Amino acid sequence: MIARLIRWSVANRLLVLLATVMLTAWGVWGVRSTPVDALPDLSDVQVIIRTSYPGQAPQIVENQVTYPLSTTMLSVPGAKTVRGFSFFGDSFVYILFEDGTDLYWARSRVLEYMNQVQGRLPATAKSSLGPDATGVGWIFQYALVDRTGKNDLAQLRALQDWFLKFELKSLPNVAEVASVGGMVKQYQVVLDPIKLASQGLTQGQVREAIMNANQETGGSVLELSGAEYMVRASGYLKTLDDFRAIPLVSRAGVPVRLGDVATVQIGPEMRRGIAELDGEGEVAGGVVVLRSGKNAQETIQAVKAKLSELQSSLPQGVEIVTTYDRSALIERAIQNLTTKLVEEFIVVAVVCVLFLWHLRSALVAIISLPLGIMAAFLVMRYQGINANIMSLGGIAIAVGAMVDAAVVMIENAHKKLEAWQHKHPDRQLVGEERWKVITEAAEEVGPALFFSLLIITLSFVPVFTLEAQEGRLFGPLAFTKTYAMAAAAALSVTLIPVLMGYWIRGRIPDEQKNPIT
Repeated sequence: MIARLIRWSVANRLLVLLATVMLTAWGVWGVRSTPVDALPDLSDVQVIIRTSYPGQAPQIVENQVTYPLSTTMLSVPGAKTVRGFSFFGDSFVYILFEDGTDLYWARSRVLEYMNQVQGRLPATAKSSLGPDATGVGWIFQYALVDRTGKNDLAQLRALQDWFLKFELKSLPNVAEVASVGGMVKQYQVVLDPIKLASQGLTQGQVREAIMNANQETGGSVLELSGAEYMVRASGYLKTLDDFRAIPLVSRAGVPVRLGDVATVQIGPEMRRGIAELDGEGEVAGGVVVLRSGKNAQETIQAVKAKLSELQSSLPQGVEIVTTYDRSALIERAIQNLTTKLVEEFIVVAVVCVLFLWHLRSALVAIISLPLGIMAAFLVMRYQGINANIMSLGGIAIAVGAMVDAAVVMIENAHKKLEAWQHKHPDRQLVGEERWKVITEAAEEVGPALFFSLLIITLSFVPVFTLEAQEGRLFGPLAFTKTYAMAAAAALSVTLIPVLMGYWIRGRIPDEQKNPIT
């Protein structure tokens, strides 16, 4: 079968060359569009449920929130581990799924079971799913700094929460922008218990009065003199005086207002941590989280471009300082491995030239390297494998063996051409007769070489049996090495015989006269 494939390739050599050009163009696209990262993602498929239960102690959070959620999530299809963590005012439940589970399918199942348990949770407990990211999704972090002192921490946090956060979340592949540091501004009502008791009021009545006062609604329209006027009740609270004027109860026609029984002030939300930059003081900032399986390098560049664009929209004196940027690590890692690949490519090319002692023949072997690598990148692109240290390492391992078949086939062609020339010293080997000799040379060793490359290709099959983090770490290396070797095997019985016919011309050096061999 392999011999027939070689004959078909030589007979349809223009079609083979056209397919090679198409593979090259397609491969260039694959190389450019393959996601890039420093290391493969070793995280399990996980979904996080965060439940806010303000003001409650960890033991209460554990009993009333974490335990009901954890026990319910144990029955989610595909879930292998459920972990619950209870903190002051917060509960986190991590659901880990079997390898190969689709993340968005898992999220939909968790959401379905979360709705079932919602009725068993306290009324003030609010649950939500974490971002569709992984444990290595933290790709970029920045801080808002005002060294002029014109903007306080509350203003910086407001810029982050109501401006930068939404702008960055609009970017493709950004799963979440988490705010850190600063102070969240609050309208705080500090009740005076003595005054409250003297008026016969309770804390619940005050809370209800504030909620009822902070409303805005419409009342249809009025038609007067052929014109329509929309009726609107404006009731949003905007200033401290608006809060102080809220009526709580009426005593003999005299209203008791909120300001009579409480102190109303603007202050920060309770904090249990701070964000500090280089020991120079507190700052506000944000953490950009990458969506699962997306291109980290491309997303970081988009985030930095967006922040540069938004810098001019910030108040005077406020600047954005980058505190963590994974793209630097990615660039160094990929650049280092790319340099080693180029060096290895050059060494292989030099060895081919020295041992074949014929430049055009060496080019036949060398050209299979970039084509095989581009074919591997194409499969990586569609399989969702990132270009990282491990996946590129698999290609580096395969480079030396990828040219073996081509070199042996070229040497055999040299011998066949030399033998024909000895038999016909007065004739020139041209035309179809030349293609016949090349085809015979390729058929003689092609099948054996093809299967020898396949054996090398299958040498990493045991790696595919690794599971969990080991499989996720070494899997990309095994995949790319296998794809590159498989591409080299296919090229050795299709493109290589065609290129030999076109490029192995002129004076073929005698093998015995080669000083290397």
